[in-house]
Amino acid sequence: MSKTVKVAIIGCGGIANGKHMPSLSKQKNAEMVAFCDIEQSRAEEAAAKYGAEGAKVYTDYHELLKDGSIDVVHVCTPNDSHSPITVAALEAGKHVMCEKPMAKTTEQAREMVEAAKRTGKKLSIAYQNRFRNDSLYLKQLIEEGDLGDIYYGKAIALRRRGVPTWGVFLDEEKQGGGPLIDIGTHALDLTLWLMDNYKPKSVMGSVFHKLSDRENAANAFGPWDTEAFKVEDSAFGFVTMENGATIQVEASWALNIVEQGEAQTLLAGTEGGADMKNGLRLNGEKLSRLYDQNIDLNAGGVAFYSGESETEADREARMWIEAVLEDKEPLVKPEQAIVVTQILEAIYESARTGKAVYFD
Repeated sequence: MSKTVKVAIIGCGGIANGKHMPSLSKQKNAEMVAFCDIEQSRAEEAAAKYGAEGAKVYTDYHELLKDGSIDVVHVCTPNDSHSPITVAALEAGKHVMCEKPMAKTTEQAREMVEAAKRTGKKLSIAYQNRFRNDSLYLKQLIEEGDLGDIYYGKAIALRRRGVPTWGVFLDEEKQGGGPLIDIGTHALDLTLWLMDNYKPKSVMGSVFHKLSDRENAANAFGPWDTEAFKVEDSAFGFVTMENGATIQVEASWALNIVEQGEAQTLLAGTEGGADMKNGLRLNGEKLSRLYDQNIDLNAGGVAFYSGESETEADREARMWIEAVLEDKEPLVKPEQAIVVTQILEAIYESARTGKAVYFD
């Protein structure tokens, strides 16, 4: 492989335009050479804005994957197509960055992991919240033992009224669910990664469709179509891990709450705790007194922050391209991401049956 990674984008919609393509365009050692979308005009617009000279446009990803010059594929399509496109790309000899969640089901996610192992190609999932300054700083503190043994976590993804009204977000068949699989997946990934705990034992879940039938509802993105709203408006889970640790999962697009929080975690360990309310806050006990401390992450002085205005999306793209070029593991490993999908699927299953889901 040359020192410039040739990247293809499959799915030129909102997340590709909002994150993947702008961040990739800032990477000096990457160039976007191919764009695919079922709507040709969207692929053409993406190629005109972000493409290298001579960039190609496709409406069929199978045709794109025949191009042997492509090194990396970014999969930015609805959830139900993540697995088949990713597997096909890996088998075509491409490294893959797939948008979150990994897949609709654990079975589909497992097929992705097996394809990566079979082909020897790199696979990563776009959980960009791991790349935030607060997340990376807290991870470093945890690895140094500041929180001790973390036995309680809360994955927080709560919107008061933030139902996405575009694309296929409200389509259960294409997405697999609503806020739980859309934004709850980010909070759960962040919590599991910080705890470094990927062995769930059991899951209980509740899923609600309480506000989705409200006509002309207040909403950040305008009133939703009640007929199209087929997914849950909120969901909650209680996860017990093999080592006895517990994790609460909270996700909503529409919920009657005042305090909101998205892609946040709360952690409690034997030596201290942390949360992400109004920035990164630590708490603990010293000299028989309790304390809490807000961390100023605007200053430099840590390995991952050198003062430049690099967003988490830019950092995700940079570290992913570096992993490809330097043949090293990406920060987000598929074996970790599959556990997120496993737990989310179990919450939905538990809510459907009214019973706990137990893992072998």
